[in-house]
Amino acid sequence: MKILVIHQNFPGQYKHLAPALVERGHDVVSLTPKVEKPTTWNGVRLVPYTIKGRSTEGIHPWLQDFETKILRGASCFAAAREMKEKGYNPDVILAHHGWGESLFLKDVWPDARLGLYCELYHLATDEFTRFDAEFDRGNPSLTGMRIRLKNLNNRLHEEVMDAGISPTRFQASTFPERWQERITIAHDGVFTDEVKPDPAATLEVGDGQILTRDDEVVTFINRNLEPYRGYHVFMRALPEILRRRPNAQIVMIGGDETSYGAKPPAGKTWKQIFIDEVRDQISDADWARVHFLGRVPYSRFLAMLQVSRVHVYLTYPFVLSWSLIEAMSAECAILASDTRPVREVLTEDETGRMVDFFDREALVDGLCALLDDPEARARLGRAARAHVVETYDLRTVCLPRHVDWVERLATLDPRPIID
Repeated sequence: MKILVIHQNFPGQYKHLAPALVERGHDVVSLTPKVEKPTTWNGVRLVPYTIKGRSTEGIHPWLQDFETKILRGASCFAAAREMKEKGYNPDVILAHHGWGESLFLKDVWPDARLGLYCELYHLATDEFTRFDAEFDRGNPSLTGMRIRLKNLNNRLHEEVMDAGISPTRFQASTFPERWQERITIAHDGVFTDEVKPDPAATLEVGDGQILTRDDEVVTFINRNLEPYRGYHVFMRALPEILRRRPNAQIVMIGGDETSYGAKPPAGKTWKQIFIDEVRDQISDADWARVHFLGRVPYSRFLAMLQVSRVHVYLTYPFVLSWSLIEAMSAECAILASDTRPVREVLTEDETGRMVDFFDREALVDGLCALLDDPEARARLGRAARAHVVETYDLRTVCLPRHVDWVERLATLDPRPIID
């Protein structure tokens, strides 16, 4: 079977699936802007294309996002048409459609089956748009219209999607019902044989200081340190955490940019804004126990989880961070926000504990309670790992589901384009 994979940052979510499909004997090609010349990666042939055009200066802000998707979609379309002229015709197209690249691929190959990675549908409900009033800067009367336009890319893809796949029930539930009947739920998965506890793990945090499992290590991870992942909540709890836990070492991983939600004021970062907010409440001696590692190689990320005594995970109702599943796999004791995506993977006091996202006092109390209770930490950590091994293991559970989904996709009658 000929399979074309589209992802603006290939391999992205296809890191394990694409090579697995090659091993199954399928001919897998990726059309991607990430390479300049044709090459091969893990048996996948990479075909380059260039994104042409630029955003229109002064365009209405509601259209800026969609225009960038049109530019990507049109550029990908032109490259796909060249491939077809050279005789290439895929049976299946797999795409993460979030950047618009796959908008017009059915116009090139109407007989191909299009399978989309359905990450999130934007909703205008208060749970999504007004969850955190502190950062709700928009005009509520305009929110619904803005969100509808933000979903243009989703809606146009729905018309041509033969099937979709979504990593969690929560994410699938954001899509309209007419989508959901075509969406399979299958997580990307975790290498649980690799992401596992290690009593001998060590983590260097700067100036030669080495942390081990014998230290009282509290960990917090974001791709970028920002409000969507509760960075502000954690930082505002930090002075009290340090006061009540004089031996605790606080270790944070995350970049200075913005992945989701509102950007910080010009010239500032969310990371520094909340450091500045709490710094004068923390002595220099206590601040020396706070370690910002930035973005780190995966081996260091894993070591951080393996020395963690309690891992704190906070998130808005949004796409679940894979780091939570990895922390569970590493047998961390988890203290997380009681939000819908978290409740899907954690069971209260069985595989972790949860507190209200905004309840700083409950966060501090819950953290201290876990730090004082080694038996509870061990019980929760073991149960968390067992749940991940059973439900989210890449090799035995998730990857076979994805491969099966692709091969079933090939049997569907192609969905026609709707004019």
